[in-house]
Parts: sequence; structure tokens; C-alpha cells
Amino acid sequence: MTAEPRLVVDGAEVARYLVRPELDPRHGPRPYLHPVRTRAGTPVTDALPADHVWHLGASLAVQDVDGVNLWGGRTYVRGTGYTWRDDHGVIAHTGWRERTADRLDHDLEWRDRHGRVLLREHRRITATPAGEDAWWLDLSATLTSATGADVRLGSPATNGRPGGAGYGGFFWRAVADGEARVRTAEAVGEEAVNGSAAPWLFFVRLRAWRWRVHAGVHRSGAG
Repeated sequence: MTAEPRLVVDGAEVARYLVRPELDPRHGPRPYLHPVRTRAGTPVTDALPADHVWHLGASLAVQDVDGVNLWGGRTYVRGTGYTWRDDHGVIAHTGWRERTADRLDHDLEWRDRHGRVLLREHRRITATPAGEDAWWLDLSATLTSATGADVRLGSPATNGRPGGAGYGGFFWRAVADGEARVRTAEAVGEEAVNGSAAPWLFFVRLRAWRWRVHAGVHRSGAG
């Protein structure tokens, strides 16, 4: 099979998975889900937006993996700030374990700009119904050092950016369409939620769509 995989729930296409996107190396090439849709067909992800071209739908990415930028965009340099550097790597699909309408299970490699493998990944993505008008997207990933040595994972925050910006991991670029409401179990509103750690995040746009993600929470306008 060569066509890009699609996730289907009860006959409705709810997401497409771009496995080998042809992107500028500076944009953090990696597999990503886009568009992700509600069961009614409303898109809930954005990709390649003008303000942050390296924001790619729903994906996994880390800005600093042993000094390699696998997020895309500028790299935060301690004492200097965000800087364009020739340090971008790629997250590459290497083979399928299972590929069906509701399950995508595959292997990947996280590589530096020279092709050296830093991490190997096993990723599983599933789509299941959640009642009559909603669905669950489940994504799990296991990362393993390619050499057996420790691998340092960093972010602008760990590299000296003041005020936080500890982003990395599961990433979702939402559609920019009017005002939204966001909350966690302990915080309400974007400013209160931003930078917090929480087991889940609730995000809703009136008359459009809603989703919940189980992850750490961080929003940053610069990354």
C-alpha cells in the first residue's frame, strides 16, 4: 500500500496520516495527522500555518534531542535566544506492524541531519467510537536509545529561555477559528492553563468541536 493511511470510524474518515511528508528540513519533517476531523466532518487541526510553518497537525516532536532539533523552526540558544541553525533532524517511518482502517502501528527512527539514528520508536494510533457523535484518538509511543547510551531530551526552557516554554512530546496545532474555552482539572482559561502540568486538557469551540487530551500542557507563541 502506497497511499497515505486514513483512520475511519463507522464509515466516516476522521483523520489522514502523512507518513512521509516532503518538507523543508527546517520544518521538522515527521509523520503527522492532518486533517483530524469530527465525525460530522469538521476539521480540528491545522498544518503549515504562516506564523509557525513547522506546526504540523497532531504529531510527536521534541525540540532538543542530544542537540538535534526535531521540532522544527528556530533553536533556543542559551544567552542568545531563538536562532536559525543547521541542526534539524527527521523522524522517519521505517515499517508497518499493522495498518487497518482503525489502527496504525509502525516503527520509526529519530535521526540527525547526517542520518545518524538517535532514537528508535514504536508508535500505535487507534480510532474508536465514543458514543454516536464523537470518537477517541489514542496514540502511544515507546522511544528507545539507538545505541544504548543515555539520550538527553531538552526544550527552550531547559536551554535557558526565561518564563518556561518546556514544550515537547505530543503536539496538537488546533484550527484558529474564533475564541475557545480551555481548562484542566485545576485551572480555567488560557493564561491559567499555560505552562501547567495536568493529566488532561479540555478544549472546546462553541458549535464546532471539542476534545480532551491526556498530556502535559504548555502553550508558547514563539515555538
